[in-house]
Amino acid sequence: MPDADRPQELPARLLTDPEMIDACRARDFARVFRLVKTRAGIYPSMIARRCDLTPSRVGEVIAGRRKLLHMDVVERIADGLRIPGHMLGLTRRAWETPQALATTERALPQTPEQGPGQQNVTSLPGADVDSILALATRTSLNTATLAAFRSSIEDYWRRDDQHGGEALRPAIVGQLRYVVGLLKETRSPTIQSGLYGIAAELARLTGWTYFDARQYDQARLYFTEALQLAKEIDDRQFMANVLACMSLQGTYQDKPADSLALVAAAQDQARSALDTTPRVLSMLSMREAFAHATLGNRESTHQAIKEAHRRFEQIRTSDPDPSWVTYFDETKLIVDTGIAHGRLGEAATAEPLIADALRREAHTNQRGRAFHSFWLARTQLDQGKLDQACHTATQALEPASAVASERVTSHLREFYDQLAPHRKEPVALAFEARLRELLPPVSGPLHP
Repeated sequence: MPDADRPQELPARLLTDPEMIDACRARDFARVFRLVKTRAGIYPSMIARRCDLTPSRVGEVIAGRRKLLHMDVVERIADGLRIPGHMLGLTRRAWETPQALATTERALPQTPEQGPGQQNVTSLPGADVDSILALATRTSLNTATLAAFRSSIEDYWRRDDQHGGEALRPAIVGQLRYVVGLLKETRSPTIQSGLYGIAAELARLTGWTYFDARQYDQARLYFTEALQLAKEIDDRQFMANVLACMSLQGTYQDKPADSLALVAAAQDQARSALDTTPRVLSMLSMREAFAHATLGNRESTHQAIKEAHRRFEQIRTSDPDPSWVTYFDETKLIVDTGIAHGRLGEAATAEPLIADALRREAHTNQRGRAFHSFWLARTQLDQGKLDQACHTATQALEPASAVASERVTSHLREFYDQLAPHRKEPVALAFEARLRELLPPVSGPLHP
């Protein structure tokens, strides 16, 4: 291989440049490629060869006409350009040497609290050692192994409801990469299909944590990965689930037309599957209602809500519901109905529904309670019930402070903005005082 084509390390000054770090974190490959060209002298044709891309595709990326979202492509870019895995949200790459990592970590200052008996992170084995040990100890996978994976996913979701997904994400991504690695080996069709399903759920969960953090580009990348994995085993119900997540994201990104198109595709997938349950169809109809409400289509929203309730009434305890849809119970149906009405501006209809759901909702679901409380406060404020709205919002601050969720914070900001005409009222001042006490990092930038 000619020297010009041999993969080589990028200059340290480029890898430590804040602009490069930010571009990698966002997986903005138009910026990454431009920086690699101008700072490292690696031109588009060479980028294409190293990353196994066509020159025209690289040119379209640099021009902003194409985005690179598939995980396989992201990994080829990391390996071809020698961008350390952590910079792109990937696991440690095989070519990254433990010695280089240890050198970086030794340069970090030691905290005063660290005692002589405590180990520094540099004492951890490198990724290559982990891989060797995994090869030496790996046993054949069976149904019990798959059940253990699914149990861990259920635990991730429970903790996500309680605390948010920010702290969980590294563990989820690590397990996703591990399961994807297992897929490269030959196994029985049953085990292989189960692994694909688990990888798809882990990818969707990762996407969800990015969505909840309002990092929408990253979320879309992992949702797309989840779709690809589910497609490998023709799991149309799960594909519908992922498309429904992407539809919900569209409502947050103020792209209601995209949201409606995605949920329509989700419904098509679900109806084409023989085993789709009424609960799944009810959930999808409610997501359709959200999309219509965001577009301001009153009649279509009401029709979708009616269809969601009709499907929900068809649910039987013997239905083979997928585990990922069991969260959509009667309480969730009621609160989502209220939110759909709230999105339409029908506050008087929305308020009692959301209030009823909050009385039923589990207190362990911190994010859900904060999220729904702010929706309730907004519907109360829309009706001129200032005292009730501020009281409801104040109660929401405690669960909001217990969960790391930028999505909840955004709803808090929206409510605070709605309070603008009433800022000098005693109840509004009391709410703001409590806000600054419980959420000081959030309350600083709230003022317009």
